[in-house]
Amino acid sequence: MGLKAWQKALFPLRSVGAVVRLFEAELRQPEPDLVLLSLVLGFVEHFLAVNRVLPTNVPGISFEARPGPEPHTLAYFPVAELSIVAALYARFTAQIRGAVDLSLYPRPDGFSSRDLVKKVSDVIWNSLSRSYFKDRAHIQSLFSFITGTKLDSSGVAFAVVGACQALGLPDVHLALSEDHAWVAFGAGGEQTAEVTWHGKGNEDRRGQTVNAGVAERSWLYLKGSYLRCTRHMEVAFMVCAINPSIDLHTDSLELLQLQQRLLWLLYDLGHLERYPMALGNLADLEELEPTPGRPDPLTIYHKGILSARTYYNNEHIYPYMYLAGYHCRNKNVKEALEAWADTATVIQDYNYCREDEEIYKEFFDVANDVIPNLLKEAANAAEPPGEGDGAEASPSPGGGVSALQDPECFAHLLRFYDGICKWEEGSPTPVLHVGWATFLVQSLGRFDGQVRQKVTLVSRDADPPEDEDAGSEDPREGRRRGPRRESKPEEPPLPKKPPDRRRPPGPRPEEPPAAVAGPAATAASSAAPPPPPPAPAPPPPAPGGPVLVFQSEKMKGMKDLLRAPKINSSAIKLQLTAQSQVQLKKQKAAPSDYTLAFLKRPRKGL
Repeated sequence: MGLKAWQKALFPLRSVGAVVRLFEAELRQPEPDLVLLSLVLGFVEHFLAVNRVLPTNVPGISFEARPGPEPHTLAYFPVAELSIVAALYARFTAQIRGAVDLSLYPRPDGFSSRDLVKKVSDVIWNSLSRSYFKDRAHIQSLFSFITGTKLDSSGVAFAVVGACQALGLPDVHLALSEDHAWVAFGAGGEQTAEVTWHGKGNEDRRGQTVNAGVAERSWLYLKGSYLRCTRHMEVAFMVCAINPSIDLHTDSLELLQLQQRLLWLLYDLGHLERYPMALGNLADLEELEPTPGRPDPLTIYHKGILSARTYYNNEHIYPYMYLAGYHCRNKNVKEALEAWADTATVIQDYNYCREDEEIYKEFFDVANDVIPNLLKEAANAAEPPGEGDGAEASPSPGGGVSALQDPECFAHLLRFYDGICKWEEGSPTPVLHVGWATFLVQSLGRFDGQVRQKVTLVSRDADPPEDEDAGSEDPREGRRRGPRRESKPEEPPLPKKPPDRRRPPGPRPEEPPAAVAGPAATAASSAAPPPPPPAPAPPPPAPGGPVLVFQSEKMKGMKDLLRAPKINSSAIKLQLTAQSQVQLKKQKAAPSDYTLAFLKRPRKGL
């Protein structure tokens, strides 16, 4: 079975508009042809981003010249001829159908079996080149698979789904987290199977379910709140996977335009409603080149966040990261800090596991590079004199002057670190080390003591028998979760306490001053009745300031240090790092795993 007559009639594809018309025709079908669309996108991307030299000796390849964006310039678009695309299509379908004998895999209920899915993944896997750089750009499409036998990790998962569609298996669909891909199949997509690698590669996982990853509450599997794609969402995935980069500094304008128009097409047809990261991608493109008559980027970012909250239990990180990046680029310090705090509020209910390195890098970059530089720019923008008590400076265009005088900004910064500390609690791998502490102290020092004292810090001690063990020699012993993490891999870890998903509302009746400014380690001095606050404790906060309820034990222990008139850097560093070393004595990570080398890693677009 090859291309249909109506599909052939749409060729040749000579422009971005022609490709968009092909996608529109396919998206109006109940089952868009994933193989055809992926081959077309891969063909266009190859000749616009990988090999931009005009071929003169390759038969069948031609470029359409059009007026360029600048006067007296020409832009070239590769012409996708029917003969070329049809040949690639026939080659892929023949390869798959020739290697998979469906008669050996009965489907009595009309649903695919795990053995059949594993067989299809074996065919794709065994067709790849034995040695190539798996993370290189432009190897995500079926065009790369057919012409170069190379695919990246998510490309393999997509190829398996495309192969299953070519075999007539309509129940096999793509499943996506924010950093991994696998397949869902069976009645209602209830069964899952690994079909590709993640990170450094785990070949032996193919065919296994993802239940273990969901049970250990790792970010990689989103605690089960991952995308279960329809065919149309799988088209959205391939559009999001378009890589317009020609090199580290240059993008293809034609590919950016194509991606933007295709995402708007998917948006108008309602296929991005349940795809938060696609909405973030579209918003980024709109920020670069706004489309007349379309919503502004900020509206689209918030639609992505709403999608994550509505359909995925607010378990996704990147919708908030997209929003924070937008505010950071526009020097909206307060809004950026709030969005980053929201990312940490989401991550705090996960356990940090070995394969969550990608999101660790994101948080590390934000905490130790982006936020310090943003606050440094804000400090440089402020006039050196006005540090008076009520010096409410008028906000500058970037918001820098008022940001460091705004106690809510300080509260957002603390909530960001509180979420990361909570993320570390009970996790099999430590998160924080002295590198984090150094930049935390630097960021805290950007806020004047009078600003910091306007924030009411509250410790939530909901379970004193566990957290405040008066009979223990070490008051932190009750917080250690070693026994829980010593369980066998198949035993799911106990869930963490449900966190507050948003920062507490602004002004509200404050708790008694003793509850806010009292000593952090009351369990260590259980002999006497509740003592009065020590002399150097900070004064009670001014009425009407923000109230922040700490979730993590580390931030509870630093409550007084954070509001002290003068930053005690040594005490804060000790408090932030010491508990990491005693939290899990039997599962220490090698120090070389987490170094400041992450600061040299190129970021994705903040």
